[in-house]
Amino acid sequence: MPIPARSEYERLVYGLVDHSQVQISTLRLYSSSALTAIVEGELKLSNGLRLRILEVLDFRVGKIQNYSYAVYREAEKIRWYDPQPHPENPTLVPTFPHHYHEPPNIKTNRKPAVGISFDSPNFTTLIDDCSKLKTD
Repeated sequence: MPIPARSEYERLVYGLVDHSQVQISTLRLYSSSALTAIVEGELKLSNGLRLRILEVLDFRVGKIQNYSYAVYREAEKIRWYDPQPHPENPTLVPTFPHHYHEPPNIKTNRKPAVGISFDSPNFTTLIDDCSKLKTD
């Protein structure tokens, strides 16, 4: 699904509270100009994990311009997703530049982020990924 118009993306953001894995959503969509917006906030998931989301959107071109997604177990960051290019790492080529970090050695342990894109909403992929993570 491509990045929809602003009104549809707004419905998507505020509708996440109805997702079966989401207990609480503090996500908000803020206009930064007539054709751009920022999505910021957190999803508390039914498995106890928290997903912090920051997206910068350009509805003129229909793309996520930048993002930061981080997964927390209580106060511990256990995974984060980012689009910082690492062309030196051949294992990341399939999803370049999208990848995530996870333990051990969370800063340097990078894995391809299948399903994460600048061209479509990432919420379902993120929630699905989090539902597969150990919560203890």
